[in-house]
Amino acid sequence: MRITFGSAVVGLTFVFLCHVDAAPSEQHLAKEAKITRNEAEHIALSKVPDGRVSSGELEREHGTLIWSFDIAKPGTRDISEVQVDAKTGKVVSVKTETPKDQAAEAAADKKKK
Repeated sequence: MRITFGSAVVGLTFVFLCHVDAAPSEQHLAKEAKITRNEAEHIALSKVPDGRVSSGELEREHGTLIWSFDIAKPGTRDISEVQVDAKTGKVVSVKTETPKDQAAEAAADKKKK
């Protein structure tokens, strides 16, 4: 069996592309961020008095690099989702999610995977 240079290049390219993640990792995105996670958390918590961050991630949403935090508040099962622009530190969005909303989002995320 004879392997040509061209077929070797095509084969190696295929192997490389199979190992590349479709979405950039949080580490990769962090290189673009000007606002640290800690700074973004403080900004997000200023929008939800007495809140506690239950989860957070760096992601690109609608072309904008954002820190997204789910913030729990004592006395309610609702979650406040606060998004902070990772380059400017401006609050992009504040949404309240009920337990029903949270279940629907979890189901949608599970389908994506």
